[in-house]
Amino acid sequence: VVSTQSTGHSERRHVFGETDEQIGKKTKVALESGLMVVACIGEKLEERENGETLDVCVKQLTAFKDNIDNWDNVVIAYEPVWAIGTGKVATPEIAQQTHSDIRSWLGSHVSYDVAEKTRIIYGGSVNGKNCGDLAAQPDIDGFLVGGASLKPEFIDIINCCRK
Repeated sequence: VVSTQSTGHSERRHVFGETDEQIGKKTKVALESGLMVVACIGEKLEERENGETLDVCVKQLTAFKDNIDNWDNVVIAYEPVWAIGTGKVATPEIAQQTHSDIRSWLGSHVSYDVAEKTRIIYGGSVNGKNCGDLAAQPDIDGFLVGGASLKPEFIDIINCCRK
């Protein structure tokens, strides 16, 4: 039985060409079907280097907002595309700033209550060595783990989230 669906993952956006509009509609259908949704957002390296991180995230968040009536079953995953599978990872400070910006945007454009309750997780090359510093940040509520979930260090990531 499927209970959770990710929408907006970088491969769907950048490999399969899904648009923000399509992703928003898929999210709406998933929520209406009773699924929990992990709504993925994030920028490419060029966008980060051009100072466009927040602009890209807001555009992607807006497509979700336009299709979500009730945020109770939504988790936001910030995945800097430049960090997925590359071994590069945002510093804890960079990740925290982006998570804080996302939470502030939710408060201004959805509601303060949604901003406080919505889990915002980090999904950019989390591993056993960096998970503790990332988890210590006040706006990082957990992780979306990819390749590291196939390695023995995954237990370290699980354990750091228990603290």
